[in-house]
Amino acid sequence: MDFFKSLEEYRCQQEKLIWQGTFRDYLELVKKNPKIVKTAHSRIYDMIVKAGVEETSLGKRYHFFSREIFGLDEVLERLVEEYFHSAACRLDVRKRILLLMGPVSGGKSTIVTMLKRGLEEYTRTEEGAVYAIKNCPMHEEPMHLIPEPLRKDFEKELDIRIEGNLCPSCRLMVQEKYRGRVEEVEVERVVFSEENRVGIGTFSPSDPKSQDIADLTGSIDFSTITEYGSESDPRAYRFDGELNKSNRGLMEFQEMLKCDEKFLYHLLSLSQEGNFKAGRFALISADEMVIAHSNEAEYRSFISNKKNEALHSRILVMPIPYNLRVSDEVKIYEKLISHSDIKDVHIAPFALRAAAIFSVLSRLKESKKQGVDLLKKMKLYDGEDVEGFKQKDLKELQGENEGEGMSGVDPRYVINRISSALINSDSKCINALDILRSLKEGMDQHPSITKEEKEKLINFLAAARQEFDDFAKKEVQRAFVYSYEESARALFENYLDNVEAYCNGIKVKDPITDEEMNPDERLMRSIEEQIGVSDSAKKTFREEILIRLSSYARREKRFDYNSHERLKEAIEKKLFADLKDIVKITTSTKNPDPEQLKRINDVVARLINHHGYCPVCANETLKYIGSLLNR
Repeated sequence: MDFFKSLEEYRCQQEKLIWQGTFRDYLELVKKNPKIVKTAHSRIYDMIVKAGVEETSLGKRYHFFSREIFGLDEVLERLVEEYFHSAACRLDVRKRILLLMGPVSGGKSTIVTMLKRGLEEYTRTEEGAVYAIKNCPMHEEPMHLIPEPLRKDFEKELDIRIEGNLCPSCRLMVQEKYRGRVEEVEVERVVFSEENRVGIGTFSPSDPKSQDIADLTGSIDFSTITEYGSESDPRAYRFDGELNKSNRGLMEFQEMLKCDEKFLYHLLSLSQEGNFKAGRFALISADEMVIAHSNEAEYRSFISNKKNEALHSRILVMPIPYNLRVSDEVKIYEKLISHSDIKDVHIAPFALRAAAIFSVLSRLKESKKQGVDLLKKMKLYDGEDVEGFKQKDLKELQGENEGEGMSGVDPRYVINRISSALINSDSKCINALDILRSLKEGMDQHPSITKEEKEKLINFLAAARQEFDDFAKKEVQRAFVYSYEESARALFENYLDNVEAYCNGIKVKDPITDEEMNPDERLMRSIEEQIGVSDSAKKTFREEILIRLSSYARREKRFDYNSHERLKEAIEKKLFADLKDIVKITTSTKNPDPEQLKRINDVVARLINHHGYCPVCANETLKYIGSLLNR
């Protein structure tokens, strides 16, 4: 890569973003594209939608968030539709402060950061271009230059809406520099940047005794007050508070509910009327989205305080719970690990999933439905069907417990324990047992966990361990069955012959003696029972197999061992059960003979080449399964 060439290309891109002209020139741009004039909420909504929207079985998935946020698609759909979309349509919800409320490490601050970074990028595109009055400290909308009596005509002519008035600084500039000739006022394109304090701001409360309201609304410039002689002269005032600099974009209000009351009162007017008070000036117009985040305990404390009643109705609370899908929890851990410098430690298959199972189980609430334990519920939430329940039952389960996901083990704790396992690994590979052990050790170092909570968490660790045992058995089973692939295919063909004869009411011909016999019910049931097909359901299952077989034949396709996933699983389990003694002897013998050694090497090679294992975890898994089978 040519580093200096990249720098030159970057400079060229930056230069393309520069545009300057008069207000007259800006009006020509608006005539061609009225969408240039938009509110802050519209800009944010357009930015989210532009990144792409995908319709799923559970609702809409907004791609804008999918790079960083996992498992919260339904919550994010609510956030976009109920707040951003409604606010973009100028409904009353735009006059609300958005408060993301949820447990620690649930993704609240990540959502805010994504919105801020996204706005910076979006305003660099043609669709997101923002134009402002040049030298305005609040980079305000140039349409504010149009006098109030003329606005209706301009709105009708240009198909736009004009809201807000000139800030004190621009009002003075128009009078003194341009002598009221607004068409000559200079306009420029601006790019939002938190670093440059353009369109994006962050306010974080500190010690109430030392924090000044000027941090929000600006302050008197004492270096010029003697020159201009009045605190009400805009030239003697710095319009550099976070509310000023966030105009046209977004302001993050960190720890808003811990803030001193005098700071919150400024938000009343801003949220409801679109303006705020600063110094000795009239109300200053501002078009910006205020977003805050808090945990549930702080929010409950806030609303219980009668002094805050005026703000209650001006806040729209959006609960942000923990993710409740195991597969998405794994993505969270993968993302956090990818940000580290640890590249040379291999993470065995299912290791992160074991941690995810533990986390999600701790966040779920018991179901009132009979036959649904937490493990079944977890699998249903993750898109799996379980015995007696299908995905169609999901909505009913989700609606049972209000506030599900608002408590439990947070991802930070888990990633801390995974980090500990990674750092302390001697073998350059960590597996599920290493991570589960690290999670258990971490509980002893956590003084806030009660004895009762610890017992529950240890039970969840045991459940995760059992899931790992089942997974590891299945992995080794498949690797062994692959070594006996001819036996698996022969068993498969034999089963199909018997099913075809059973469904058609005919006899089966013995391939050696040509003797005609009844279908082998014992063989068929020994395979079907491996995947839980009951005696009453066997006829339906066999007919389904025959229909699939006929469908393949019509399309001149071969119905083979891999064509039906459930049947393949049943064949593998049956063969593995038949080979169990061989597997036990092969995996547990200390001095394998040449045949056993070849079999072990074949299984290890299969695990490494097709299942994502390294030599260390492949051999450890094989030994572990051997010890399980020998118990």
